[in-house]
Amino acid sequence: MWEFVLDRRGQIAYQAFQHVSLVLQCVLLGTLIALLLAALVYRSAAATSLANGVSAVGLTIPAFALLGILLAPFGFGITPAVIAVTFYAALPVLRNAVVGLAGVDRSVVESARGIGMSRLATLVRVELPLAWPVILAGIRVSTQMVMGIAAIAAYVLGPGLGGFIFTGLSRLGGANALNSALAGTIAIVVLALVLDLLLLLVGRLTTPRGIRV
Repeated sequence: MWEFVLDRRGQIAYQAFQHVSLVLQCVLLGTLIALLLAALVYRSAAATSLANGVSAVGLTIPAFALLGILLAPFGFGITPAVIAVTFYAALPVLRNAVVGLAGVDRSVVESARGIGMSRLATLVRVELPLAWPVILAGIRVSTQMVMGIAAIAAYVLGPGLGGFIFTGLSRLGGANALNSALAGTIAIVVLALVLDLLLLLVGRLTTPRGIRV
Protein backbone atom coordinates (compact mmCIF):
# COMPACT_ATOMS: atom_id res chain seq x y z
CA MET A 1 0.00 0.00 0.00
CA TRP A 2 2.89 2.37 0.80
CA GLU A 3 4.24 1.91 -2.72
CA PHE A 4 0.74 2.56 -4.10
CA VAL A 5 0.56 5.83 -2.16
CA LEU A 6 4.05 6.93 -3.20
CA ASP A 7 3.41 6.16 -6.87
CA ARG A 8 0.19 8.18 -6.85
CA ARG A 9 1.05 10.85 -4.27
CA GLY A 10 0.45 13.67 -6.76
CA GLN A 11 -2.98 12.37 -7.71
CA ILE A 12 -3.90 11.72 -4.08
CA ALA A 13 -2.81 15.22 -3.06
CA TYR A 14 -4.79 16.81 -5.90
CA GLN A 15 -7.95 14.85 -5.13
CA ALA A 16 -7.52 15.57 -1.41
CA PHE A 17 -7.41 19.28 -2.24
CA GLN A 18 -10.56 18.89 -4.35
CA HIS A 19 -12.26 17.02 -1.52
CA VAL A 20 -11.45 19.64 1.11
CA SER A 21 -12.39 22.45 -1.27
CA LEU A 22 -15.78 20.86 -1.98
CA VAL A 23 -16.46 20.30 1.72
CA LEU A 24 -15.40 23.77 2.87
CA GLN A 25 -17.32 25.61 0.17
CA CYS A 26 -20.47 23.56 0.72
CA VAL A 27 -20.26 23.91 4.52
CA LEU A 28 -19.84 27.66 4.15
CA LEU A 29 -22.80 27.91 1.77
CA GLY A 30 -24.89 25.58 3.93
CA THR A 31 -24.06 27.58 7.05
CA LEU A 32 -25.14 30.85 5.42
CA ILE A 33 -28.42 29.29 4.29
CA ALA A 34 -29.02 27.73 7.71
CA LEU A 35 -28.32 30.98 9.58
CA LEU A 36 -30.67 32.89 7.30
CA LEU A 37 -33.45 30.36 7.83
CA ALA A 38 -32.82 30.22 11.59
CA ALA A 39 -33.00 34.02 11.85
CA LEU A 40 -36.39 33.91 10.11
CA VAL A 41 -37.98 31.18 12.24
CA TYR A 42 -36.47 31.14 15.74
CA ARG A 43 -38.93 33.64 17.22
CA SER A 44 -41.92 31.46 16.24
CA ALA A 45 -42.53 28.19 18.09
CA ALA A 46 -44.44 26.71 15.13
CA ALA A 47 -41.77 27.72 12.60
CA THR A 48 -39.05 26.41 14.92
CA SER A 49 -40.77 23.04 15.16
CA LEU A 50 -41.13 22.96 11.37
CA ALA A 51 -37.44 23.77 10.85
CA ASN A 52 -36.37 21.07 13.33
CA GLY A 53 -38.69 18.60 11.63
CA VAL A 54 -37.30 19.38 8.19
CA SER A 55 -33.77 19.00 9.55
CA ALA A 56 -34.57 15.63 11.13
CA VAL A 57 -36.35 14.29 8.04
CA GLY A 58 -33.62 15.58 5.72
CA LEU A 59 -30.98 13.63 7.58
CA THR A 60 -32.89 10.38 6.98
CA ILE A 61 -32.65 10.73 3.19
CA PRO A 62 -29.93 8.37 1.91
CA ALA A 63 -27.16 10.24 0.10
CA PHE A 64 -27.21 7.72 -2.77
CA ALA A 65 -30.94 8.30 -3.24
CA LEU A 66 -30.60 12.09 -3.31
CA LEU A 67 -27.72 11.93 -5.77
CA GLY A 68 -29.75 9.58 -7.95
CA ILE A 69 -32.67 12.01 -7.97
CA LEU A 70 -30.37 14.91 -8.86
CA LEU A 71 -28.95 13.02 -11.84
CA ALA A 72 -32.12 13.52 -13.88
CA PRO A 73 -32.15 17.35 -13.93
CA PHE A 74 -28.42 18.03 -13.58
CA GLY A 75 -26.61 15.00 -15.03
CA PHE A 76 -23.17 13.84 -13.93
CA GLY A 77 -20.54 16.21 -12.60
CA ILE A 78 -19.97 18.76 -9.91
CA THR A 79 -23.46 20.34 -9.84
CA PRO A 80 -25.35 17.43 -8.22
CA ALA A 81 -22.41 16.88 -5.87
CA VAL A 82 -22.49 20.51 -4.67
CA ILE A 83 -26.26 20.50 -4.23
CA ALA A 84 -26.28 17.26 -2.25
CA VAL A 85 -23.32 18.14 -0.02
CA THR A 86 -24.70 21.63 0.67
CA PHE A 87 -28.12 20.17 1.52
CA TYR A 88 -26.66 17.82 4.13
CA ALA A 89 -24.24 20.47 5.40
CA ALA A 90 -27.06 22.90 6.19
CA LEU A 91 -29.18 20.52 8.29
CA PRO A 92 -27.11 20.20 11.51
CA VAL A 93 -26.26 23.91 11.42
CA LEU A 94 -29.94 24.82 11.01
CA ARG A 95 -30.96 22.75 14.02
CA ASN A 96 -28.20 24.12 16.23
CA ALA A 97 -28.72 27.71 15.07
CA VAL A 98 -32.42 27.56 15.92
CA VAL A 99 -31.69 26.02 19.32
CA GLY A 100 -28.87 28.48 20.04
CA LEU A 101 -30.83 31.60 19.08
CA ALA A 102 -33.97 30.45 20.89
CA GLY A 103 -31.89 29.74 24.00
CA VAL A 104 -30.53 33.28 24.37
CA ASP A 105 -31.78 34.85 27.60
CA ARG A 106 -34.76 37.06 26.75
CA SER A 107 -33.75 39.58 29.43
CA VAL A 108 -30.49 40.18 27.58
CA VAL A 109 -32.40 40.75 24.34
CA GLU A 110 -34.85 43.11 26.02
CA SER A 111 -31.96 45.05 27.57
CA ALA A 112 -30.41 45.48 24.11
CA ARG A 113 -33.72 46.68 22.70
CA GLY A 114 -34.13 48.97 25.71
CA ILE A 115 -30.94 50.87 24.93
CA GLY A 116 -32.18 51.57 21.41
CA MET A 117 -30.71 48.72 19.35
CA SER A 118 -32.77 47.65 16.35
CA ARG A 119 -33.95 44.07 15.95
CA LEU A 120 -31.28 43.40 13.30
CA ALA A 121 -28.53 44.96 15.46
CA THR A 122 -29.69 42.89 18.43
CA LEU A 123 -29.53 39.74 16.34
CA VAL A 124 -26.07 40.47 14.93
CA ARG A 125 -24.39 42.01 18.00
CA VAL A 126 -26.09 40.16 20.86
CA GLU A 127 -27.96 36.99 19.92
CA LEU A 128 -25.59 35.52 17.31
CA PRO A 129 -22.45 35.96 19.47
CA LEU A 130 -24.22 34.33 22.44
CA ALA A 131 -25.49 31.47 20.28
CA TRP A 132 -22.16 31.07 18.43
CA PRO A 133 -20.78 28.13 20.49
CA VAL A 134 -23.93 26.10 19.76
CA ILE A 135 -23.85 27.10 16.08
CA LEU A 136 -20.16 26.18 15.82
CA ALA A 137 -20.91 22.76 17.31
CA GLY A 138 -23.39 22.27 14.48
CA ILE A 139 -20.77 23.35 11.94
CA ARG A 140 -18.32 20.79 13.35
CA VAL A 141 -20.91 18.01 13.11
CA SER A 142 -21.81 19.15 9.60
CA THR A 143 -18.18 19.16 8.46
CA GLN A 144 -17.50 15.64 9.74
CA MET A 145 -20.70 14.31 8.20
CA VAL A 146 -20.21 15.79 4.74
CA MET A 147 -16.61 14.62 4.56
CA GLY A 148 -18.11 11.16 4.04
CA ILE A 149 -20.98 12.34 1.86
CA ALA A 150 -18.51 14.15 -0.42
CA ALA A 151 -16.87 10.77 -1.01
CA ILE A 152 -20.22 9.30 -2.08
CA ALA A 153 -20.53 12.18 -4.56
CA ALA A 154 -17.99 10.33 -6.69
CA TYR A 155 -21.01 8.19 -7.67
CA VAL A 156 -22.07 11.11 -9.91
CA LEU A 157 -18.47 11.85 -10.92
CA GLY A 158 -18.06 14.56 -8.31
CA PRO A 159 -14.57 15.71 -7.30
CA GLY A 160 -12.61 14.34 -4.37
CA LEU A 161 -11.18 11.21 -2.84
CA GLY A 162 -14.31 9.16 -3.38
CA GLY A 163 -12.94 8.28 -6.81
CA PHE A 164 -10.25 6.12 -5.19
CA ILE A 165 -12.84 4.34 -3.05
CA PHE A 166 -15.26 3.61 -5.90
CA THR A 167 -12.41 2.54 -8.20
CA GLY A 168 -11.16 0.11 -5.58
CA LEU A 169 -14.59 -1.30 -4.82
CA SER A 170 -15.40 -1.78 -8.51
CA ARG A 171 -12.20 -3.80 -8.98
CA LEU A 172 -12.19 -5.87 -5.78
CA GLY A 173 -9.94 -8.88 -6.27
CA GLY A 174 -7.85 -7.05 -8.84
CA ALA A 175 -4.43 -5.52 -8.46
CA ASN A 176 -4.30 -2.57 -6.04
CA ALA A 177 -8.10 -2.56 -5.62
CA LEU A 178 -7.90 -2.77 -1.82
CA ASN A 179 -5.02 -0.27 -1.73
CA SER A 180 -7.09 2.23 -3.72
CA ALA A 181 -10.11 1.93 -1.42
CA LEU A 182 -7.98 2.12 1.72
CA ALA A 183 -5.96 5.10 0.47
CA GLY A 184 -9.13 7.09 -0.19
CA THR A 185 -10.74 6.10 3.11
CA ILE A 186 -7.70 6.82 5.28
CA ALA A 187 -7.09 10.15 3.56
CA ILE A 188 -10.68 11.22 4.25
CA VAL A 189 -10.38 10.27 7.92
CA VAL A 190 -7.14 12.22 8.28
CA LEU A 191 -8.59 15.28 6.57
CA ALA A 192 -11.71 15.10 8.77
CA LEU A 193 -9.56 15.10 11.92
CA VAL A 194 -7.49 18.04 10.66
CA LEU A 195 -10.58 20.09 9.82
CA ASP A 196 -12.10 19.34 13.23
CA LEU A 197 -8.94 20.56 14.96
CA LEU A 198 -9.01 23.73 12.86
CA LEU A 199 -12.65 24.34 13.81
CA LEU A 200 -11.75 23.88 17.48
CA LEU A 201 -9.12 26.59 17.02
CA VAL A 202 -11.65 28.81 15.25
CA GLY A 203 -13.99 28.33 18.19
CA ARG A 204 -11.37 29.45 20.68
CA LEU A 205 -10.51 32.50 18.61
CA THR A 206 -14.08 33.59 17.85
CA THR A 207 -16.03 32.73 21.01
CA PRO A 208 -16.43 35.81 23.27
CA ARG A 209 -14.22 35.54 26.34
CA GLY A 210 -17.13 35.99 28.71
CA ILE A 211 -18.86 32.91 27.29
CA ARG A 212 -15.69 30.80 27.50
CA VAL A 213 -15.26 31.76 31.15
